[in-house]
Amino acid sequence: MPKLPAVRIDIVSDIMCPWCIIGYKKLEHAMLKMKHTAEFEIVWQPFELNPDMPFEGEHLGEHLRDKYGSTKAQSIKSRQQIIEIGKTLGFEFRFNENSRIFNSFLAHQLLHWAKSYNKQTVLKLALFDLYFTQQQNPSELLLLLDVAEKVGLDRNKAKEILETQHYAKAVRDDQSFWAENDVQAVPAFIFNKQYLLSGAQEPQILQDVIETIIKEQTQ
Repeated sequence: MPKLPAVRIDIVSDIMCPWCIIGYKKLEHAMLKMKHTAEFEIVWQPFELNPDMPFEGEHLGEHLRDKYGSTKAQSIKSRQQIIEIGKTLGFEFRFNENSRIFNSFLAHQLLHWAKSYNKQTVLKLALFDLYFTQQQNPSELLLLLDVAEKVGLDRNKAKEILETQHYAKAVRDDQSFWAENDVQAVPAFIFNKQYLLSGAQEPQILQDVIETIIKEQTQ
């Protein structure tokens, strides 16, 4: 059986961003349709929506008001829209009146480390679940260690790399690289280090891009 064409997809995202999990679920749908057409490699790249966010975070509604000028009614409507989209994609958002937004830098360090063990995607999805579904603080060390252990990573090693900030510089360097390469918003999908697609695109659009890449590889 001939080897399938390889398609690498770098996904620049933040676990604080609802459109990032929505965008991934749509990509997942496109990849499922093309599972006999291409071999996919997903690499998660770091982006912080709020790099200066304190550990305790901020009330989500107040944060959206201060950052974007959103009224309470607009915030509620936007979150309800996200909840409904999530339902259609099989992901549960449990926003409530006390929802908060947090710092994600430690989570990005954990994700960077998980790459070596081919555990990035399963960890990323568990972190999205921790934040959006369980409404927990993903900058809390013990919660991160629980998630790491749950997806099959070594808890003690995870504790060591987070407490020593072992991958802090590597994550900052990655963030700088993508910022210098015109990624200013998330999610952003980079196909085979050539094609940049921004936003939570529909599965058919993602499929069209993948098909274009495959045609180029097989010509």
